[in-house]
Amino acid sequence: MIQRKYYRIGLDGVIFMKMISWNVNGLRAVIKKGFYESIAALDADVICLQEIKMQKGQCDVDLPGYEQVFYCADKKGYSGTAVFSRVPMKSVQYGIGIDEHDHEGRVITCEFEAFYLVCCYTPNSQNELKRLDYRMQWEDDFRDYLVKLDAVKPVILTGDLNVAHEEIDLKNPKTNRMNAGFTDQERGKMTELLEAGFIDSFRHFYPEVTGAYSWWSYIGGARSRNAGWRIDYFIVSRKLEERMVDAKIHPQVMGSDHCPVELDITAPETDG
Repeated sequence: MIQRKYYRIGLDGVIFMKMISWNVNGLRAVIKKGFYESIAALDADVICLQEIKMQKGQCDVDLPGYEQVFYCADKKGYSGTAVFSRVPMKSVQYGIGIDEHDHEGRVITCEFEAFYLVCCYTPNSQNELKRLDYRMQWEDDFRDYLVKLDAVKPVILTGDLNVAHEEIDLKNPKTNRMNAGFTDQERGKMTELLEAGFIDSFRHFYPEVTGAYSWWSYIGGARSRNAGWRIDYFIVSRKLEERMVDAKIHPQVMGSDHCPVELDITAPETDG
């Protein structure tokens, strides 16, 4: 039975869960840049991190009240994901069950009572698109994984998905077309994912908002000029569409080249 006590009550009386996702570009580094203060201010029930760039045990994360889950890459100082949850999890799975994809710490699947939460750090196609072919295989295999999960219970996918889906999702679409993260191929795979039964939560609520970005290059003062990309998402199963309350981006939160993104989702009607 759903334990409603793990959800929060908003000012309007709506009972909901608040989830945050953030590519921290090195967890040990961001802890020195106000991470704990930012997390306290965000006050999320579930926190998903990407690109933690550490091995488990290299850093003690002081977040009392949160269960901590880490999935580290075989290669030290590279990639990696983590989930921190105040809400009890029924199970945790690491990777997607395909050896080719499961050595870089990219996917954690947390099963909650009413849904699966998948924290993902999608592979970057890299300079000169040297990893684009691998990225395309990843996209197909990962989509299949999500669709199979969604057949069991609804899925919430979150993380740095390393693609700006539409031109509205980055400052300079014309000059960036066919660069990593804005190739026709990567954008097409995002379209395929959404067509498989999922919703881009931010665009669901804010279909025409411009200048809403989650990543900025460190080069050329891009963040101060808001010359960014929206590549961090909450992608939600259509089965949960009526339960979405809001989706937000938090560009005021510093410490990484990405900022946190948020999804608020109501408690199920069926409750114990």
